Amino acid sequence: MFDEQGFDETTVDQIAGAVGISPRSFFRYFASKEDIVLGEPMVYGEPVRERLARALESTPAWEALRSGFDVVVEAVEVNPEWALRATRVMISTPSLRARNMEKHLAWMTTLSPLVAAALTGPEATRHYHARAITLSAITCLDVSLGEFVHGNGKATIGDLLDESFQLLKPAALVG
Repeated sequence: MFDEQGFDETTVDQIAGAVGISPRSFFRYFASKEDIVLGEPMVYGEPVRERLARALESTPAWEALRSGFDVVVEAVEVNPEWALRATRVMISTPSLRARNMEKHLAWMTTLSPLVAAALTGPEATRHYHARAITLSAITCLDVSLGEFVHGNGKATIGDLLDESFQLLKPAALVG
């Protein structure tokens, strides 16, 4: 419905009616319409963190971040049509884009301490660099998902993510 009518134009009453529940029941499951598209921020954030932690045992931080995002790549590959629709709705709706940024800041808070521990140099510098590197990696994910939508899923999200990470790799090679 969001993809066909637009996010803002779709009402909770319409959503509830389409799935055969009352609007009141809708709010038992979701705090807002945004939650339908973006869900809980750490649904993917925690598995990304776990995979990042494992990858950091043997891989430099930048490559480990890319490896961590394989959790998202796998979810897209399982259901690319859903990913196309959800991402298309998200990038075309200002409130969802803002909520997505909040999710990314939550991910950065969770991921950057792991990255900081893998870097060298003074602690304050490592944490600053880790936040910059982590948020840059998350931006690569965002840009890749956007390109996935713009290309209507012709290129795989994994290939797009590899390409964006490769573009920024030299800048990520600090401490």
